[in-house]
Amino acid sequence: MSEKINIAIIIKSTGKNYRILTEDGEYLDATLKGKMRTHGLRTTNPVAVGDKVKYSIQEDGKLMITDLIPRKNHIIRKSINLSKETHIVAANVDQALLIVTPDKPPTSFGFIDRFLVAAESYNIPTTIVINKIDLPGTEERIADLMMTYEMIGYPVILTSALKDKNTDKIKDLLKDKVTVLAGHSGVGKSSLINKIEPDLFLKTSEISAYHQKGKHTTTFAEMFPLSMGGFIIDTPGIKGYGIIGLDKNELALYFPEMADKLPECKFYNCTHINEPKCAVKKAIEEGEIPESRYKSYLNIFNEDQDKSYR
Repeated sequence: MSEKINIAIIIKSTGKNYRILTEDGEYLDATLKGKMRTHGLRTTNPVAVGDKVKYSIQEDGKLMITDLIPRKNHIIRKSINLSKETHIVAANVDQALLIVTPDKPPTSFGFIDRFLVAAESYNIPTTIVINKIDLPGTEERIADLMMTYEMIGYPVILTSALKDKNTDKIKDLLKDKVTVLAGHSGVGKSSLINKIEPDLFLKTSEISAYHQKGKHTTTFAEMFPLSMGGFIIDTPGIKGYGIIGLDKNELALYFPEMADKLPECKFYNCTHINEPKCAVKKAIEEGEIPESRYKSYLNIFNEDQDKSYR
C-alpha cells in the first residue's frame, strides 16, 4: 500500500515559516526542508504564495514542505538585497489586477508598463483598475490613463473604494479565480478588497502628505479565500517588478500593440529603434500607439539586461 501524498497550497510565506491550506481545507503551519531549491531559477525564495507543494508529517507532529509541484506561471520582482537574483511574488495565478491611482500617490506610466511586460512574459492576463476616481482635479489624468491602456487592448475599470463605486465589477472579475493584486503602497488595494469582502479586515493606511506615498501595510504576500469562490493574493507595495532575463531583442513581443505591428516591419528582427520602414514607429507617428508606451519600451530596452536569471 503506497504512502499517502499530502498536497497543499502556500497561503502565506514569512521566511522559512509557511501557512498552508491542505486538500482537506485545513489551515496549518509548516516549515521548509533545509536544502530545497528551485531548479533553473535563481530566487531568494524556493516556494511562494500560490505554490502547490508536497509535505510530510514529522515524528514530532510538525509539517515539513518537501517538494514543489511544477508551476503554471509566476510573477517576480527584483530581490531587495541581491540585485542579480529575483523574488517570486506569487505563483499559479489566473489573472492580475493592477491597481493604479491618478494621485495620492500618482502611478507612473513607467511603473504600469514594467508590470504589464512582466505579466505578459509569464502569460498572466491583467486588468487595470484606476482607483480614487473621486479625487478632485484628476479628471484629465484619469482620461489619459484610460485612453492609453484601452487603446492597446487592456481592460480598464474605474473605481472609488471610498464611495464604493464599481466594486461590484471587481467582485464579478474575482469570482472563482486566483487573482494577484498589485500596485504601489497607498493605491487602495486593501480598501477595495474590504468593500468586496469585509470579513477579511485587511489593514489600510494613510498617505504621507509630504512624500505622496502610502505606508506599507502588507509585509508579506498572502493568499485569502473569497466567499464567492476563488482567492486573492495581496502583495506588498512593490516599487519595481523584475523583468530580469528577457532578451532585449524580444522585448517588443511583450508590448502587444508592437507585436501586432512586427509583421509589417521591413526587417523580421526589427527593434523599432533605428531600422528603416518600421511599422511601430509609423504607428506612433500616426497616434495608433501611445508615445508613453514607446518611451517605456526604450527605457527598458536600454537597461542592462542580464539574461541569466529567468
